[in-house]
Formats: sequence, C-alpha cells, structure tokens
Amino acid sequence: MTSCLNSSRFSVAPMAAVVLALVLLAGCSKPIEKTEDIRPVRAMKLVAADADAKAEFSGDVRPRIESRLGFRVGGKIVARKVEVGSLVKRGQILMQLDPQDLQLAQLQSAAVLKAAQSNRDLARAEQQRYEDLRARNFVSQAVLDAKQTAFQAAQASFDQATAAARNQINQTGYATLIANADGVVTGIDAEAGQVVAAGTPVLRIAETRDKDVVIGIPEDQVELLRRVDDIRIHVWANPDTVIQGKLRELSPIADPVSRTFTARIALPVEAVEVRLGMTAYVTFVSKIPQGMIRVPLNALVRNQPNTAVWVIDKGIVSLVPVQVVGPAGNDMLLSGGVSAGQVIVTAGVNLLKSGQKVTILNDDLAVRDAALLQAGATK
Repeated sequence: MTSCLNSSRFSVAPMAAVVLALVLLAGCSKPIEKTEDIRPVRAMKLVAADADAKAEFSGDVRPRIESRLGFRVGGKIVARKVEVGSLVKRGQILMQLDPQDLQLAQLQSAAVLKAAQSNRDLARAEQQRYEDLRARNFVSQAVLDAKQTAFQAAQASFDQATAAARNQINQTGYATLIANADGVVTGIDAEAGQVVAAGTPVLRIAETRDKDVVIGIPEDQVELLRRVDDIRIHVWANPDTVIQGKLRELSPIADPVSRTFTARIALPVEAVEVRLGMTAYVTFVSKIPQGMIRVPLNALVRNQPNTAVWVIDKGIVSLVPVQVVGPAGNDMLLSGGVSAGQVIVTAGVNLLKSGQKVTILNDDLAVRDAALLQAGATK
C-alpha cells in the first residue's frame, strides 16, 4: 500500500512541473497580431457619358426581293441560257421548253377561230338577206328573228374562238422563261432534259436594285433601337465608307435558334458598290441625355431589388444603388445614384462587403489621383 502511494507521488510531480513550465512560457510569449483585410480591386473614375451612344451589330447583305421563277406551262426543258452568278436584265431569256406541243395547240385554236369566223360571216349575210325580204314582206317576222338569233350565236362562237386563240398564243409564249427584273442568278433548280410541271420553281433571281443588311438584335435592346434614326452601315471590304441606312423591317418574333429579333436595314439605291453576300456592320447612334454616367457592365452588382455599384470613398467601399437607363455598346448608362468624379470598383465586385478597405491595382492615373485626394482629405 505504501509502495503504491510513493510511486504515485513520484509520477505526479514531473507532470505538474511540465504544466507549470507551459503556463510560464505562455505568459512570456507575445500576443498574435491581427492582420487587416484589405482587398485588391480595379477601379475607374466616373466621367460624364459621351455625346453619342453606339450599338454595333454584324450582318450580311441580302436582296430585298429574291424570286423563284417557274414556267407557267408544263413541258420538257430544252435549253438553259444562264449560270449561277450571271447578271441578267429585264426581259432576258433564261430557259426554254420544247414548244412543239404548244405550237400544235396554237394551230388548232387558229383553225377553230377561222371556222367560227366563216360561220359568223355566213350568218351575217343570211340576216341581211332576210332583212331585205322582210322589208318587201316576202317573209314573216318569225323567220327574220330566227336568222338574227343564228347570227348572234355565230358571233358568240367567234368571240369564244378568238379568246381561245389568244390564250393559246400566250401559252406558247410561256415556253420561254424570261427575267422579270434586273438581277443576279442565285440558284438553278432544274436542268435541260428535265420535265417540269407548271409553276415548279426552276431558277432563282435576286434583284440587285434594292438591298438590305440583315442583323439580329438582342431582346433587351429591341425597343431602345427601334426609335433610333441615325443608322450607319459600313462593309468589311470598305470600312472607311459610311452609308446611311434605315430600319425597314423588324421581326415581331424572336429567332428560335439565336433568340434574337431579325432586323432588315435598307441600303440606299446609290450604294451600288455594296454587293450581295458582303459582310456589313450596322451601328445605331443615339444621343445621350445630359447627366448620364457610363459604366462597364461588370461594375454593376445585383442587390435585390435594385442594381448597385461599389463606390470607393477614403479607401473604403460602400454599396450605392443606381438607376440603369439602358445599354450603350458594351457599357451601361446610369441616370442617378452616382456622379462624375467618384471612383467605383470595376473588378472584384463579388468579393467585397460594405465598409471593407481596398487597394487599387490598375495604373489609371485619373483613378490614382482621385484616390490620393481622398486619402489626403482624411489627414
């Protein structure tokens, strides 16, 4: 029993010494210094918006009217006079059908017309003779009425045959397909030797007089750009030449693939150097009202239910609600909440909290001057 107590006493003593030493060391060590959380950000100094807001879209030049031409009668194609890309004039021959059957039908209608003409002339002569006989009272009025009715029937048959003959002449002329306007051949859908039915498209022609630039407008800019009158167009092949355009058509339904609204910008007739298929850029230019501030899109923070920006004041950020008017190119226009001369955060906005200190990374002299002025004001 005594030996057990002695061994316990000797084992507790060293442990107590170790604990005492640790307590003394803890009392002598320096307290841990707390480091200040300063976030590096990029910033910009706000200035008044430019005089013009511009939104640019790329598109291609297309014909306003592209016709799919076909023969008005059926038959076998015997000749094709144009190729894809051929420039054609109004009235130029494009394709021809075998006219043999149509010519035979025309001869038949001419023969029917000649027979109808002979019957009409005979009926007219009969009527005149019976009118003389009636005047001398050699025949009754009923006989004269019958001759007059026969002449009228013969005249109607002649008129019918005349119309049929003229129609057949037109049908024979339809064996030749001609261009209905000046343009360029954009496609050929039938070849010589092929039998086609009446109305089957065999050739496509795009009119070169009236041209449009077709672009896609995002849904959030449709109403804004619909009211813009200053529309400028330049083609990639000649970027130094600016052409004034006009919004001619804006689709009421979004494209199911791109989810943009198709707009057709009319080119003036004088822009003959612009060819179909060229790449074109359309710029919508609108005047910015006084007092607007222009900021990059990535500077905005969604703070339900408002939109806000981080304003740097004396090296500390605060979240300030702003009023967004609309886009201006890749930037956004603000009508209130901030003013020119203030410094806002443009990168790192999602890592900040109100009252946090920041340091500016970018080398923008205007931003650094503003930051130095703010720092000097605190001294």
